Amino acid sequence: MRTSFNIPDELVAEFDRTWRDEGIENRSRAVREAMLEFVESHSRLEDTSGEVVALVGFDYRHHDVIRELHGAQHEYQDVILNTSHTHQGEWCLESLFCRGDAERVRELTYRLRDFDAVRRVKVMLIRDGDE
Repeated sequence: MRTSFNIPDELVAEFDRTWRDEGIENRSRAVREAMLEFVESHSRLEDTSGEVVALVGFDYRHHDVIRELHGAQHEYQDVILNTSHTHQGEWCLESLFCRGDAERVRELTYRLRDFDAVRRVKVMLIRDGDE
């Protein structure tokens, strides 16, 4: 299937450098692999129930969203055990070590993704409800 996307030039250039450096044969293959990885990671979070241990990492522009982020972190303090914060130029990087019900961790992840100033949210399930 052929499709098209509107993607910023800088992101395409970085993506092209990355897949070439990784030895992937072409951009289409790299896009398929990236999409599959996204779907698999999203499905794992969606399909998990019970208690989980997870690391939620995200980056954001500090001044644009800090009050709202603090509010969200207080709202989900039942699952957030620890936070870590560092600065990378104009961006802040934050990690949340979470333990609790999978549904609450999912809600937290979706809440973080709702903020326009948050660029990227990544979730790593360390232990899921089946373990």
